[in-house]
Amino acid sequence: MLRYSSVLRSNALQHREISYNQLTPKPDAENPDALKPKKLKLGFRRVMELLMPYSGVRVFDQMRAVVPLAIYLVLFQLIILRQPIESAFLLVGGLTAVILGLALFMEGLNVGLMPFGTLIGDKLPRKASMPVMLIIIAMLGVGVTFAEPAIGALQAFGASVDVARAPYLYEILNNWTMPLVLLVGAGVGAAAVLGTLRFVYGWSLKPMIYAAVLPTLALTLVVYANPDLRAILGLAWDCGAVTTGPVTVPLVLSLGIGIANSAGKGDSSLSGFGVVTLASLFPILAVLGLSLYVSTQISAEQIVVAAATASSTVSDVPLGLWDQSPFQEVILGVRAIAPLVVFLMFVLFVVLREGLANKLFTAYGLVLSIVGMCVFNVGLTYGLGAIGAQTGAVLPAAFMAIDVSAISPIYSAVLGLVLVILFAWFMGFGATLAEPALNALGLTVQTLTNGAFKKSMLMYSVAIGVACGIALGMAKILFEIDLATLLIPLYLFALVLTFFSTEEFVNVAWDSAGVTTGPVTVPLVLAMGLGLGNAVGAVEGFGILSMASIGPIIAVLSMGLIIRFRQSRGTPATPTHSK
Repeated sequence: MLRYSSVLRSNALQHREISYNQLTPKPDAENPDALKPKKLKLGFRRVMELLMPYSGVRVFDQMRAVVPLAIYLVLFQLIILRQPIESAFLLVGGLTAVILGLALFMEGLNVGLMPFGTLIGDKLPRKASMPVMLIIIAMLGVGVTFAEPAIGALQAFGASVDVARAPYLYEILNNWTMPLVLLVGAGVGAAAVLGTLRFVYGWSLKPMIYAAVLPTLALTLVVYANPDLRAILGLAWDCGAVTTGPVTVPLVLSLGIGIANSAGKGDSSLSGFGVVTLASLFPILAVLGLSLYVSTQISAEQIVVAAATASSTVSDVPLGLWDQSPFQEVILGVRAIAPLVVFLMFVLFVVLREGLANKLFTAYGLVLSIVGMCVFNVGLTYGLGAIGAQTGAVLPAAFMAIDVSAISPIYSAVLGLVLVILFAWFMGFGATLAEPALNALGLTVQTLTNGAFKKSMLMYSVAIGVACGIALGMAKILFEIDLATLLIPLYLFALVLTFFSTEEFVNVAWDSAGVTTGPVTVPLVLAMGLGLGNAVGAVEGFGILSMASIGPIIAVLSMGLIIRFRQSRGTPATPTHSK
């Protein structure tokens, strides 16, 4: 019989007690700085070794979206269209600026701007009343619209519009630019307010979609009834896609979810959904309303006369240094981000009287945001915008004779048109799969549906929807189809699918439209559409983005209904392995 104490003694480890004083260095009166940690001295090579893993991932994310798309455009132009690439070195430099600019901007957004949104969203409900909160959120919506990289691309296409064929489109893009952006921002602000209230009170998204889409379609019919205003429709519906970019969505979402969490409603599956949908619909209403207002202030004949007078009285005085590229792009970049930063600081420091936990790190992020926006703007001018316009201008060579191609038409009319539409389809498919936000949405959906709707299934559904939408948008320009005749039936069909779909699939489907229109896709598609429109003599080249938005909505809702039908019959969905 053994004693328990004997067992413990026999198995116990032998140890020795050491005083803590023996382990710590002693102060030296002759050298008081001896205990201070020595400053690290790193050479350039060592610094690069430490920074490369950190920055390489962020640069690679943008390269994955830009490089394959650029290679696809170049190869199509060289092999299929048999046209040389103009200003190749300048294009490469511009695309490099796009990659670096987006990498810097997104990193600055994550470490600089996003902490503002999260902190303000957490503190607002505790220190401000509901009306004050909603006012701040509405003003934030206007600010983030100015900061969107794609907004600059939208404003840059005003000069390419034929005033004689689209007078009101010319007038709004050239003389009403600031009211246009402000109203688009107001639409985003209204969407942010309504989305926040939805987070707090747990409202369903379905009634909001009906309440937003039906008036938008009705106003579309009103504008369509006026032949002079008809060209506005493409711009208005494209504005909905432009606003749901990398600044608006994360910043407004972080603010709204922060408020919902403070109100004790953050655990709902609805959290995070709905804002993107509303932020893409409300700006359409705002632009359509602006067009109707402008039509009451000036006639189409007056716009044409004023444009002719302005062109004949253009001064020969050279532009100042800051009005020329690339300085102009730098000024626009600072002007886009700086007011947003000032507003967020005012809310945090003055209204809420709160401080930042890590001011230096946040300042670093804000500087990166501004620098990244400036570099991106330069890349937009010389890279994305240039290659998109160039490709759009030479696409008609596939099926018709154009001045820029001595061998046009390269193919028969039917074959050439098929090649152009197929080109648009594959471009939309590839660009969508490269969007980083789509991967995150896919993981969320897979979790919400307990694996029934796999990530890869959603990604391919959205990509196919966008591809079909862009192809249909190209056909709209090529055959001069009225946008209203395409959009109204498709959105009515989407509303029917919405009625029969569950709340979860409605949330995902309608928000997926905003995910697909990123900072790379938007300026590229806009430039290509306008270039193609000018080449074939179309009234305007807008509308492709609007078709790219409705496509994934219908695709995801249809896939959701198919999955529900299979589950109701006990048939498992087609196994798809997520990557």
